[in-house]
Amino acid sequence: MSKPFQISLAPERLFQPINPLTFFQQGASFGIINVNFGQTPRPEVEQEILEEVGSYGRQLGRIGDALEILLKNFEPRDQEERDAIDAFRGQLAGIRQIKRRMESRRDSRATTFQT
Repeated sequence: MSKPFQISLAPERLFQPINPLTFFQQGASFGIINVNFGQTPRPEVEQEILEEVGSYGRQLGRIGDALEILLKNFEPRDQEERDAIDAFRGQLAGIRQIKRRMESRRDSRATTFQT
């Protein structure tokens, strides 16, 4: 017996932190997607990079991948360097875990729609 068709229009988790100290400061915005480029002198360059190269998350992901490759050939000199590298590798492992989890959810949703 096949599963019934399921669709969810609401997010699985809904969380919006509101800091009353900064809520009414200049620059507050309301909308579905708000991008704040900060104090960049050339916001048009930032926007073009986002559109043509990739999101900040994608750019950071690629930097992390490249650094992980370089770290395979790096020998830390002291405990402080080892700790920093271990913390970085821990973050990369956490990111991979989240990506796998999200991919698994996406695959299970696609299977639900196909049945």
